[in-house]
Amino acid sequence: MTPEEDYPGAIQLCLECQKAASTFKHYSCISELNSKLQDTLEQIEEQLDVALSKICKNFDINHYTKVQQAYRLLGKTQTAMDQLHMHFTQAIHNTVFQVVLGYVELCAGNTDTKFQKLQYKDLCTHVTPDSYIPCLADLCKALWEVMLSYYRTMEWHEKHDNEDTASASEGSNMIGTEETNFDRGYIKKKLEHGLTRIWQDVQLKVKTYLLGTDLSIFKYDDFIFVLDIISRLMQVGEEFCGSKSEVLQESIRKQSVNYFKNYHRTRLDELRMFLENETWELCPVKSNFSILQLHEFKFMEQSRSPSVSPSKQPVSTSSKTVTLFEQYCSGGNPFEIQANHKDEETEDVLASNGYESDEQEKSAYQEYDSDSDVPEELKRDYVDEQTGDVPVKSVSRETLKSRKKSDYSLNKVNAPILTNTTLNVIRLVGKYMQMMNILKPIAFDVIHFMSQLFDYYLYAIYTFFGRNDSLESTGLGLSSSRLRTTLNRIQESLIDLEVSADPTATLTAAEERKEKVPSPHLSHLVVLTSGDTLYGLAERVVATESLVFLAEQFEFLQPHLDAVMPAVKKPFLQQFYSQSQLPVNYANQFTGL
Repeated sequence: MTPEEDYPGAIQLCLECQKAASTFKHYSCISELNSKLQDTLEQIEEQLDVALSKICKNFDINHYTKVQQAYRLLGKTQTAMDQLHMHFTQAIHNTVFQVVLGYVELCAGNTDTKFQKLQYKDLCTHVTPDSYIPCLADLCKALWEVMLSYYRTMEWHEKHDNEDTASASEGSNMIGTEETNFDRGYIKKKLEHGLTRIWQDVQLKVKTYLLGTDLSIFKYDDFIFVLDIISRLMQVGEEFCGSKSEVLQESIRKQSVNYFKNYHRTRLDELRMFLENETWELCPVKSNFSILQLHEFKFMEQSRSPSVSPSKQPVSTSSKTVTLFEQYCSGGNPFEIQANHKDEETEDVLASNGYESDEQEKSAYQEYDSDSDVPEELKRDYVDEQTGDVPVKSVSRETLKSRKKSDYSLNKVNAPILTNTTLNVIRLVGKYMQMMNILKPIAFDVIHFMSQLFDYYLYAIYTFFGRNDSLESTGLGLSSSRLRTTLNRIQESLIDLEVSADPTATLTAAEERKEKVPSPHLSHLVVLTSGDTLYGLAERVVATESLVFLAEQFEFLQPHLDAVMPAVKKPFLQQFYSQSQLPVNYANQFTGL
């Protein structure tokens, strides 16, 4: 074969020689030549098949045009299409195996060839946690190239079908036209059916990879990154063949539920730690503070679905949506991303003279733009009297004690009243919402766990500041039957009272306890029994108002939660907000204590 890979020219020459040889086939030497020409033609077909397979990973118009012209000369356009689909199936299998094998061998750090003999499913279990995300990204990048080649193959045929139709309308060979139309119809139907088949193969390969590793040990940001990649891949499937990607959805749902149960349990333990170390002092946020200013809620400002790389979203002035295949058809890759990409925007929610966020959040805050409507007394509370500019952790306790409780209601103070723990809970809610926004099938589980965050916060504040055992002897000491019902429900479903230390307890009981968290204890730094501190009036006011603030944020988020909640589960959300579980009602009941 020539370096130019002129398959049509080679076949045309061979066919002409065969035609000439058939004229003189009565000569023995010519008969032998005809046999050799047939062998040569078969060799050309073999090379042509190899050339056909190359377009599966890197489609080239000129290359594919020559291949199709060659098959047409042979009268085997239908055979070529059958072979092409076999090559695409094989390309998907080889691609995923080689990508995963490369990472497994790299991480193994040796030249042992045992991994090459493993089945793909077993190979996926050897991917290390550190290499899991880069491997997944490369896997999707490689599969994208295969699907893009198929997409461009369909484009080629659509374009040439239109050209053939135009030529046929001007031609006179009716028999040839009918044969061409038959071939064209076969190819079109084959290509359309191939879309679903190829996407199904892609889903199954990625599913095997997803389920090959336990993701419950991943950090939150890393797990969200995995969801982002799969979300983008499902978008590709939607555009590729209109698929809802049920296989991918189910596999990532399994991983998500497993991950989220472990994640939520850890967060509840951390919340208990926050509550037990909370001194119930004001967190000095700006007067215009909104939870939308926190980076955990940035996704709510985006009108589109969350994707892997927001910065790569195409800017279009037209109303027509540009698909990924149109956007990246001439180059680039929608999975060309960095796993360590972070939102570089900084929050600006704390007052400039307030304390900076804890090291874990690592957020930088800008100077507070002075508000003329902030009372001078409140401004002075944020400044150390000795230096005048050294940040202090909170508003002074003496200032709080000197005020009446009504002075701190949310409609009379510019800045909302919340604590470090309140802010921590709000951030958790934002993270939970990120997850269910990306993966709506687990929205019910996530919202259920979100409600537990609020329930635990409410339960802690009541046990810290609201108990009055002298009222009644039912355990919670409540005079309000509605509040008693609410807190009894929380105690039964969420609080581990540690009453069962029996080693013979059933497995079911042990599992139920695993889903619960111990009741928190008030920090020893908070004194509620001294007249000098007005029996903890300042702390009681801050705690109660912070609960009101948290409840209002849940009410604000109701439309967003309703939008992602599956239709069959919406009654749960409606019940949460319309009946005794309504967060604002919780807070309003407790505010009167």
